[in-house]
Amino acid sequence: MKKNVSLKDIANQVGVSVSLVSYVLNGHEKKMRVGEEIARQIKATAERLHYRPNQIAKSLKSKKSQTIGLIVGEIHYRFTTGIVRAIELEAKKNGYTVVIGNSHEDLGSLHELIHVLINRQVDGLIIVAAENAESEIEYLKKKEIPFVLIDRNFPSVESNFIGIDNYRIAYRAVEYLIRQGCRRIAFVNYDTTFFHLKERSRGYLEALKGQEPLLREIRKPFYEQDVAAAVRELTSPGVGCDAIFFATDTLAITGLKNLISLRVNIPEDVAFMSFDEAEAFALFQVPVTHYRQPLEEIGVSAVGMLLEEIQDGKEDGRDVKPKKWRQLYLDSTLVAGKSCRE
Repeated sequence: MKKNVSLKDIANQVGVSVSLVSYVLNGHEKKMRVGEEIARQIKATAERLHYRPNQIAKSLKSKKSQTIGLIVGEIHYRFTTGIVRAIELEAKKNGYTVVIGNSHEDLGSLHELIHVLINRQVDGLIIVAAENAESEIEYLKKKEIPFVLIDRNFPSVESNFIGIDNYRIAYRAVEYLIRQGCRRIAFVNYDTTFFHLKERSRGYLEALKGQEPLLREIRKPFYEQDVAAAVRELTSPGVGCDAIFFATDTLAITGLKNLISLRVNIPEDVAFMSFDEAEAFALFQVPVTHYRQPLEEIGVSAVGMLLEEIQDGKEDGRDVKPKKWRQLYLDSTLVAGKSCRE
């Protein structure tokens, strides 16, 4: 069996010490003031000999596993698949592997996954949190585990966070519907404690400019029957809304099915808008107006922020607390279809 090339083999070839080879191949040549020509020779020799670092030994020495734990709420969401793809690609560019866990929107499962990933010695966590997960976030802070929340955060708990400005996007969406001539705008959202969804309701209510609010809140375990009831009521002669704005893609798709079954014409009878994008919209005969979240930018930014936390968390072997918790709010793009009388 072919012997693995060691640092000593490279050192013997170039005529330098093993420690000097280690400095160069670990990217510390400038810090250790290694000459450019010697550094070039070491790298060229390592490439010629097909040197591959021993990742286990490297992890033991650096106390880093070069892995990131990613916990998502539900793997089949369009949001999740886009985010996962972006995070995996960006992590790979930086020499990290991603270990993915799916909480199924369950707090107990989130708790278990956090502890499993910590025991696997991941270097940090990127988390789409479950509802009421404040205590889990406090635990990570107490244990000084580097982490970044994406999509969902908790105002009562300081944390690193990357997501969108849900309030501002919902506000702009209602303004858009008003510009299209809509005067009785309904909003269908979940009955939830999630801050990001409550912010969507707040944006809707504050943008109405004196119009009557028609907010309908859906119980998540019974969302199909609740959406059906809400759509029937909102399109009845007694209410007569002229636009329905849905807070998520799941609610929007369910609402769309019910509008079709009730033979409600879109947009002639009722304008239709979704906060999120869904692939199923392409199957509908009228292009659906919706907002498109910057999934790639969220994923890339989350990896970048987490790697900064990992780097800042250890300095010369001493524990260093983060200087401050950082929040980054990104914008979504309006995709104007034909479902809002454009």
